[in-house]
Amino acid sequence: MRVTVEVDDARVAHVELCRGAGNAIDLAMARGLLEAARECERARVRAVLLTGQGPSFCVGGDLNEFGALPGERLAGHLTDVTDALHGALRILTGLDAPLVTAVQGAVAGAGLGLTMAGDLGFAAADAGFTAAYTGIGYSPDAGVSWLLPRLVGPKRALDLLLTNRRVTAAEALEIGLVSRVVAPERLREEAAEAARALARGATGAYGVTRRLVAGAFSTGLHEQLDAEAGRLAEAAVSAEGREGVAAFLAKRRPGFGQKAPL
Repeated sequence: MRVTVEVDDARVAHVELCRGAGNAIDLAMARGLLEAARECERARVRAVLLTGQGPSFCVGGDLNEFGALPGERLAGHLTDVTDALHGALRILTGLDAPLVTAVQGAVAGAGLGLTMAGDLGFAAADAGFTAAYTGIGYSPDAGVSWLLPRLVGPKRALDLLLTNRRVTAAEALEIGLVSRVVAPERLREEAAEAARALARGATGAYGVTRRLVAGAFSTGLHEQLDAEAGRLAEAAVSAEGREGVAAFLAKRRPGFGQKAPL
């Protein structure tokens, strides 16, 4: 099995790439990730933690698989791979549940896209990031061409995409590719702690916030203000909103996910 998913008692979905060999994405892995995303959706999880087994998180597409296919089959095969991979990203980024990514070692190609899709991105201090696509004559997938310019700006994005230079974990933090850099031996633990903390929060409000931020780059200020006002009014009368205010006034911890007070 190339991708595993386990939902714990806190309703955190632990999704792990576990193919070995840098967790290179072949068709089976892309389909496995799609099924894992569907499981997160079915289980209505409260947070998702995405990790990669082994010394490297994900080195991108499986060039051994791609290179073994004749030209007349390769284009269709890559379409199948990206259909599954992009389907998984659509689900994971569309959930109310926040996505936490924890990466180590080599992160390249589609691995970079998976990393950037996280709302919180943890990187081990030994992680290195490379776009890699144009170095083999390919163009980006996995949302890289959409996410990268939004995180680092279009000029820096083109620098990374055209030169394929390696970005260290420290630089990735500085330019906004990841949220936090931690010691390699602490990566899993700190990312899991963050996912559990998010799982205790207001999942509905997280989902609205994710969508507002995602839409901010294509929406004018006036439209964004209207969207914020409408969503805030809805949140205020939701079970989460009523519970959050009641807890604040009572000086207690909110019980999100439980029945709100009348």
